[in-house]
Amino acid sequence: MKTYIFSSVILMLTLFSTANIQAQQIDNTKNNYVVLTKKVPQLQPIILTAESLKAEEGDAFGDFQVIICGKEIGEIIDADKINDFITKAEKAGVKIIACGFSLNKFKVDKTKVPKEIEVVENGILYNFQLQKIGYKSISL
Repeated sequence: MKTYIFSSVILMLTLFSTANIQAQQIDNTKNNYVVLTKKVPQLQPIILTAESLKAEEGDAFGDFQVIICGKEIGEIIDADKINDFITKAEKAGVKIIACGFSLNKFKVDKTKVPKEIEVVENGILYNFQLQKIGYKSISL
């Protein structure tokens, strides 16, 4: 009886451990990128870089995200400054992310953030989380 219980426990632990490992595996067939920036105008060269990498890598090109943090985050609610970048980013397959911590610190109304821009709680933490799963990262 002890052997049966012990074997059952070992089997259960093995199954749950294997499921967890599979969920954390990285897809090395795609190149994923994340850029952390403090200035909205830097979106122009970042998007151009994404377009070049996509053309160069073809099917190996994966996900490309840009996280905006810092004191100039308020520019993302200025339609004149952000709308052109949103359009270019969508065409290039670039996802724009806003740091919720920065939005709070610099008192930017989250309800005015364009719907195309995702807000994460902490942009720096989000960047590290992406790096942990294999994203190539640069900060500007």
